[in-house]
Amino acid sequence: MTMKLSGRTPGEEAAAKDTARILLDIGAVNFRPEQPYILTSGRASPVYIDCRRIIAFPAERTRIIGHAVEAIKSAGSEKALQAVAGGETAGIPYAAWIADRMNLPMLYVRKEPKGFGRMAQIEGHMPEGCHALLVEDLATDGGSKVNFVNAIRKANGTVDRVFVVFYYGIFPEALGSLEGLGVKLVWLATWADVIEAAAEGKYFDAGKIADVRAFLDDPHGWSAAHGGKGK
Repeated sequence: MTMKLSGRTPGEEAAAKDTARILLDIGAVNFRPEQPYILTSGRASPVYIDCRRIIAFPAERTRIIGHAVEAIKSAGSEKALQAVAGGETAGIPYAAWIADRMNLPMLYVRKEPKGFGRMAQIEGHMPEGCHALLVEDLATDGGSKVNFVNAIRKANGTVDRVFVVFYYGIFPEALGSLEGLGVKLVWLATWADVIEAAAEGKYFDAGKIADVRAFLDDPHGWSAAHGGKGK
């Protein structure tokens, strides 16, 4: 079931719509139900989003980072943020822009340790007890975020918020895996926002949009029926 859009403030709703339109306008959204993508999770998907593409569009990325900072501030945190940590590799540019806009130190977290010791997975200077915001480009099922959160905590840092530009919004386990660690996921837009913007702007033909809606309503079933992993 797709992520419901209720419960958002007017500002959050506007940011979601603007982000969705940006992603569509710069060609970051691909609808291909006739030849599904196989995601890293093993699931088949008729849609693919390339948030890395944003780095090549200065005006659009400036708008997105503005929305990001507002979302991060609105989400709050148990402690004042002391650093912004980007997950290797897609999270690094976003972390740099957000850290610059918020005037905070920037770090990045490796997928695997390099060397030994407390800071084996962390690049940059992270003091003992540093409270960091983890940043990535997108979240599907939340698996990679858990690895990065654990790396920060292993280095004696703290983290209770993860920010992503885009959250699939169709795999509830993504939120569950992070909530189990005491971490809240913060995002700008979901597939529900993109499909709405795509239909309104007629970015894709009606048949493709209908196929994508079918996937969003039952992603596990659609995946299993199209050669991918089910539940």
